[in-house]
Amino acid sequence: MIPFNKPCYTGFEDAYVLKAIAAGKLSGDGEFTKSCSKLISDLTGASKVLLTTSCSHALDMSAMLLGIEAGDEVILPSYTFVSTANAFALRGAKLVFVDIRPDTMNLDENLVEEAITKRTKAIVPVHYAGVACEMDILLEIAKKSKIAIVEDAAQGVDATYNGRQLGAIGDFGAYSFHETKNYVCGEGGALLVNRPDMIEDAEIIREKGTNRSRFFRGQVDKYTWVSLGSSYLPSELLAAYLFAQLEHRTEIKQNRLKSWNLYQSSFEQLVSMGHIEIPQVPKGCEHNGHMFYIKVKDLETRGKLIDYLKRNDISAVFHYIPLHSSPAGLKYGCFHGEDHWTTRESERLIRLPLYYGISGEELRTVIDLVYLFFK
Repeated sequence: MIPFNKPCYTGFEDAYVLKAIAAGKLSGDGEFTKSCSKLISDLTGASKVLLTTSCSHALDMSAMLLGIEAGDEVILPSYTFVSTANAFALRGAKLVFVDIRPDTMNLDENLVEEAITKRTKAIVPVHYAGVACEMDILLEIAKKSKIAIVEDAAQGVDATYNGRQLGAIGDFGAYSFHETKNYVCGEGGALLVNRPDMIEDAEIIREKGTNRSRFFRGQVDKYTWVSLGSSYLPSELLAAYLFAQLEHRTEIKQNRLKSWNLYQSSFEQLVSMGHIEIPQVPKGCEHNGHMFYIKVKDLETRGKLIDYLKRNDISAVFHYIPLHSSPAGLKYGCFHGEDHWTTRESERLIRLPLYYGISGEELRTVIDLVYLFFK
């Protein structure tokens, strides 16, 4: 059986987790939490990095920091995971879905400006498959309209746009360290705060609404409840596991890119024959090998190919059902403009097995079976 995913494991995690246990500091913000935060901050240049219990919680925090409330509107793609939408719908915002680009499956930057109203508070670009959205155009639109940008970079850790790390370009960025991502700790995430004026507020929200962070820095003689917040701080055990992976991020990334490149080169013949399409990476974007997908002719072909691979012990999966067509999406949002690509492209896409340590033999087995299917 070739699984769709195996959680990344380098072999260094055990020692760090045991070290965290021996230190007797399990509740978070210990040595490993700080080490992870510093490493990500050094990598991205973010003003502040706060580890969180999930990418979902990092997005929740960004919505709170922006003061999103009932009556506000937030622009986002419909082709994304539910956490992107939940963070803002939970605050009472109306979700305004716009169409995607078929080449990258990302938010179409050319459709955003016409979706803005006087109630728009934020644009939420999702960097699908670790390939950047067209951030320069989105930044220009946001600046002109005086609205914020929250990057959903769940899949974009250690990927860049014109040399800038994803997640560190907008006002806020959210990372995921879920077991399906490149660098993992089971469940976990990070909020990148790129606005220095929001750092203290972010710390308060993450620390259950208290000024505990200021207390530990000696800035107040006791800490107390000062605002709304929740418990978004992950344990030291998760941070210890994650730090072992972040230390080896180059090795992990290169291994994934090697597999991605093998898929790409091997499928060129099927592309030229018109059977499939493969991911496109625009100029100026450096992806991180997070996923490799193919697009087939239609929904029927996708179902048949997934079943064929499953019968041959290969797990391949489709991805998101567009949010605007879901029960909750219909309740909390609306689609602005025409759904020209979102549904059509989502029904054609198949994600193939790709994870750290997948062997060349396993990749070749997947590739050969895809060819056999079309033959």
